[in-house]
Amino acid sequence: MARLLQDPSKFHPSEWATANMMQRVSTESQKSRSECMIAESWRLVDEIEKTTQKTQSDVNKKIEQRREEIKFWKQELDNKLEQIVHETEVLLTSKNRLERALESCKEPLVIAQKCLLYRQRRVGIDLVHDEVEQELEKEVEVLQGIIALLGHTLEQTNEQIRQNRSAKYNLEMDLKDKFTALTIDDYCARLTNDTPDMMYADNAVKIEGNFVSPKDWVDFSNINVEKADKQRNNSLALRALIDGILSQTANDMRKHCEMVNVAFRNRVKEVKDAKHKLETLLAMVMDETASQEKNIAALKKAIADKEGPAKVAQSRLEARSHRPNVELCYDRVQCSLMSEVQEITKNIQRQDALAQAETELKGLSRRQLSLEEEIKVKENTLYIDEVLCMQMRESVYINNF
Repeated sequence: MARLLQDPSKFHPSEWATANMMQRVSTESQKSRSECMIAESWRLVDEIEKTTQKTQSDVNKKIEQRREEIKFWKQELDNKLEQIVHETEVLLTSKNRLERALESCKEPLVIAQKCLLYRQRRVGIDLVHDEVEQELEKEVEVLQGIIALLGHTLEQTNEQIRQNRSAKYNLEMDLKDKFTALTIDDYCARLTNDTPDMMYADNAVKIEGNFVSPKDWVDFSNINVEKADKQRNNSLALRALIDGILSQTANDMRKHCEMVNVAFRNRVKEVKDAKHKLETLLAMVMDETASQEKNIAALKKAIADKEGPAKVAQSRLEARSHRPNVELCYDRVQCSLMSEVQEITKNIQRQDALAQAETELKGLSRRQLSLEEEIKVKENTLYIDEVLCMQMRESVYINNF
């Protein structure tokens, strides 16, 4: 009954002691775990700090390496840009030379064509397909060929300039991007843990679809450099070709121009010689005409001089025919008169020499007219070749293009 009346909240001293011991053990255990946790936390903090510092240092090195890579490629691109710009400027100079050469070919071509046109005005036998005409036709053909060649080369040059400018544009765009990237990485390199006003960047860790691999990045700039080198080499080769073409065309033009001029000089000399010979023949014909005219006059005078004796002889015969009867005798007088009349009549009737002389005179007149016409033909030819053509060709001067 007494046990039933005890307070149920009372514990046994042993329980109290046990409880205290448990509290101590539990506290010491908790303290031990806490100490371990603190130690682990410090270890973790130290480890994270070291890892963070190592990672940041590694990133800083990679940023520096990246900056050096960008600087290297930027320098490469700058060098290629400078080269392609210089080469384009030099090629533009070659283009100007081509244009001047092309323009310089037009006047000689027009003059050669005018010479051919003027020489169509030659007349008669002088309208001949002579050496001058052959050389002029060759010169026209050569000049037309040169103009076609220069025109084609000019088209090639314009296309090469376009290609050079395309390569220059690619280099400039790449350099612009490199400059922007270097500026950004320079900013990143300057950032430190103590940089003020830094903020968290949302969605910073992401890879967008327009990211390229390092290999693609190198390949992109390398392609631009190779294209610039290729177009520069093409431009160098084209300039060498242009120099050769301009030198050869100038030599060809001078050569054919001189050949035409020599042909003109030779032809003018030939025509002058022919004209001189014709003038000599004309002088000879005119002298012969004067002699023949004198001869005809002498023949006519000789015939006229025989009219008196003929009349006397015929009058005597007429009178003696009226002698009467036996007096109408065929005596020596009658015989002599008959002979005289026959002789004079025969001599008067021999006018074939006069007719032949007159025929020869007409022939000489025709020959004189023919020679005079031929001399005029030669004078016309000389005027065309020596005055119109050769004087016009004096203005042709072919410089080195």
